[in-house]
Amino acid sequence: MAGAKLVVIYPPPTDAEAFEKVYAEEHLPLATKKISGMTKAVLTKVVDAPGGGPAFHRIAEIHFPSMEALQASLASEGTREAAAHAQSISTGGPIVMLVCEEQIVTF
Repeated sequence: MAGAKLVVIYPPPTDAEAFEKVYAEEHLPLATKKISGMTKAVLTKVVDAPGGGPAFHRIAEIHFPSMEALQASLASEGTREAAAHAQSISTGGPIVMLVCEEQIVTF
């Protein structure tokens, strides 16, 4: 069975240091408390990109046990509140949110 995850992509902020402070001190505690049904989160900070500056600053992958659990979470008030907060702290432009089905290939 394929995994399900919500991917949140932040553009480069106008002030990376200020963004990181708000992300760590406000957003992560809020999201952890408010997003229902998640099983884990993989939080990535983009540090470089081949051929030029990166188009994104942070990528958050929020995992759920099923697509149904992800959809139920998206419909919840807590997840909507966390998503609104994510957008409000994104000083570099709108965030991108993707609902994804995950396939894992092990080598």
